Amino acid sequence: MKSPRSTHGRVLPLLLSFDLPEQDGGRGAGDREPDALHGCYQVLSAPPRRPPSLVPDHKRPGPMEPPMDAVVPTSSSMQSPGYACRNVASSSSRQARTHVNYDVKGDVAVVRFNSPDSKVNTLSKQLQSEFTEVMNEIWANEAVKSAVLISAKPGCFIAGADINMIESCKTVQEVTQLSQEGQRMFEKLEKSPKPIVAAISGSCLGGGLEVAISCQYRVATKDKKTNLGTPEVLLGLLPGAGGTQRLPKIVGLPAAFDMMLTGKNIRADRAKKMGLVDQLVDPLGPGTKSPEERTIEYLEEVAIGFARGLANKTVSLKREKGLVQKLTDYAMSVPFVRQQIYKTVEKRVQQQTKGLYPAPVKIIEVIKTGLEQGNEAGYLSESQKFGELAMTAESKALTGLYHGQVQCKKNKFGAPKEEVKNLAVLGAGLMGAGIAQVSVDKGLKTILKDTTLQGLGKGQQQVFKGLNDKVKKKSLTPFERDMILSNMTGQLDYKGFDKADMVIEAVFEDLSIKHKVLKEVEAVVPPHCIFASNTSALPISQIAAASKRPEKVIGMHYFSPVDKMQLLEIITTDKTSQDTAASAVAVGLKQGKIIIVVKDGPGFYTTRCLGPMLAEVVRVLQEGADPKKVDALSTGFGFPVGAATLIDEVGVDVAAHVAEDLGKAFGQRFGGGNVELLKCMLDKGFLGRKAGKGFYVYQQGVKNRSVNSGMDEILAQFKVPSRPEVCTDEDIQLRLVMRFVNEAAMCLQEGILSNPVEGDTGAVFGLGFPPCLGGPFRYADAVGAKLLVDKLRKYEAVYGNQFTPCQLLLDHANDPSKKFHH
Repeated sequence: MKSPRSTHGRVLPLLLSFDLPEQDGGRGAGDREPDALHGCYQVLSAPPRRPPSLVPDHKRPGPMEPPMDAVVPTSSSMQSPGYACRNVASSSSRQARTHVNYDVKGDVAVVRFNSPDSKVNTLSKQLQSEFTEVMNEIWANEAVKSAVLISAKPGCFIAGADINMIESCKTVQEVTQLSQEGQRMFEKLEKSPKPIVAAISGSCLGGGLEVAISCQYRVATKDKKTNLGTPEVLLGLLPGAGGTQRLPKIVGLPAAFDMMLTGKNIRADRAKKMGLVDQLVDPLGPGTKSPEERTIEYLEEVAIGFARGLANKTVSLKREKGLVQKLTDYAMSVPFVRQQIYKTVEKRVQQQTKGLYPAPVKIIEVIKTGLEQGNEAGYLSESQKFGELAMTAESKALTGLYHGQVQCKKNKFGAPKEEVKNLAVLGAGLMGAGIAQVSVDKGLKTILKDTTLQGLGKGQQQVFKGLNDKVKKKSLTPFERDMILSNMTGQLDYKGFDKADMVIEAVFEDLSIKHKVLKEVEAVVPPHCIFASNTSALPISQIAAASKRPEKVIGMHYFSPVDKMQLLEIITTDKTSQDTAASAVAVGLKQGKIIIVVKDGPGFYTTRCLGPMLAEVVRVLQEGADPKKVDALSTGFGFPVGAATLIDEVGVDVAAHVAEDLGKAFGQRFGGGNVELLKCMLDKGFLGRKAGKGFYVYQQGVKNRSVNSGMDEILAQFKVPSRPEVCTDEDIQLRLVMRFVNEAAMCLQEGILSNPVEGDTGAVFGLGFPPCLGGPFRYADAVGAKLLVDKLRKYEAVYGNQFTPCQLLLDHANDPSKKFHH
């Protein structure tokens, strides 16, 4: 199913893209995708291609280049006597350090961050303690004139604060104290008598960025992996170690708001233009060492040169500003202008978050306090609000989703026996082309097969456009795009399938067609080849019934658009082998997906949860609710797309098809609105957005769509009497949500889901369940199963077994100690 139009560029794009580096057991608190039912919701969390600024983004020229006589060492100059490496004697305390160490090169101390047993560095208590100890030694050493902060991990400077450290706090006061300790530490860096240079390679996020902007100078590698950002808002937090106060002074108020309210990452070259980075270092190619090792060594040499230059005054800290920036700074100095910016940003935040996310509001408040009342008031407000936010239900929900994402990016089946290197995709439609794009983009040799030349050409063009968009955004070069495309072959026959390790079919949602292609594929592929079906509702066991080797058949349900939606739902049958499952998960992870693995059954998990909710939407409309009112109520509850709009986006034909199929499988329990209403819409050509008309009228370039007046006759024909006691605004919201949550719990009860974490992750990242609630199971824990059961019983009395609570919810309601999450 095609998902709704993107919410790209919104404040708090709760991507919950969390495209932050993964930690072992925790993470930087900030620290950081008309072929059936594919991806109903483009989640509020869907990663933006490039979110527009909240307010005009005034580009800042980079800082003044160092004078020609400034010391910027190279590999050869490092061999000169002036760069003789002198390591200070190791004390027992230095030998005992496990997270931070340093050596002295000439008169420059090089401090290295290296969290043990982790892919990334995080600001844990241990790292902070050792860092403070190291800096005190450096400040006390008269032979040291300056310092460089660098990571021993090439792909990560510092990913942020340790989430586990924050989660271990039980009170607002404990978290506030953590914030104040960080503030004091970074204030010492900011006021250091010896210049400090941050040498940044890889992720510099949240607390990591707060470390960097506390330094006097910042040098970064001009590399795709080098990103700077403040993603705390994605966890319902704010920068808590001085970031809200320092960032506006460095990049200006508009850019600071944009960074902190969206949580987006900034590439190194963009950071240079903003003034967030002072100098860039080009990455090096391979030599006697790997490119990563050579680049980090070169970065260190350059940073040492600037540190030494700052100490002996041959490099100036004065940053040149262009005319536009000077005018912007002047405007920001006028209280009236600042007040207008605050009002504008506050209004947009309210519009886009519906007041459901407290963090953006607090961020504005804290920045405003610092600018209007001074640093001391600003830092105090920051620490207090950081503590308050960490204890909110919204932050706990978003943090739970982060942990769920980390869990769903691991292969619980272990490594497959054979790596999938050659992939074939059947069907070059919207889904097939999307699957081909995310596969070839990640290095898989891919065959894209279709039955017609026209369909194949359209699919190939879609792949090219997707990759070319990356070129336009400068995340790929034209040469890299062409190299990627050279690994994709478009064809109309089965040539080359004898070398395929996996075939993914994305043909029409028709069992007989799927059986036909399965038999054709099995006649030409090697014995080890896996057959995966990209179906959204057809049971995999029914598809596998036509197979000679059902242990090699599996479901891989992608969500549309595949290159944007993060979720992949993998479906196993009783006959699917563990190695087949391991291979499917491995391919999904390589494609960059968040993966949930569910058992086979009609609708699996995601479609099965969405079906009853859509049925209830139709009933609410039949009861006389206006489509715009239904949309307003559902978005007001936290869904990123209105419920009536959702049917238009999904496609009325797809919604009708799914409603019929699930109705046959589950009977009256999946009833609600009359499916004949949807069929009437099809007869009139009201197929939804793709046809230009559904519940709304869609016109190119027209943002504010109007309700389709042609629907009046249909809605009047199928109108049913409403019961006031179950039709208040709150009741309508709860009727939609109760059916979703009850069905999710039923899936867990029946073993379709293996755990609540995957249920929450799938619901948010695949269906757009409100991220601020953390998913259906975390929502049930938060409000209490008893309240849910009481509401379900209320609606059951009116509508019957469509609202009968499942046994698992009843068990939780009868025993308050039972929770889905512990």
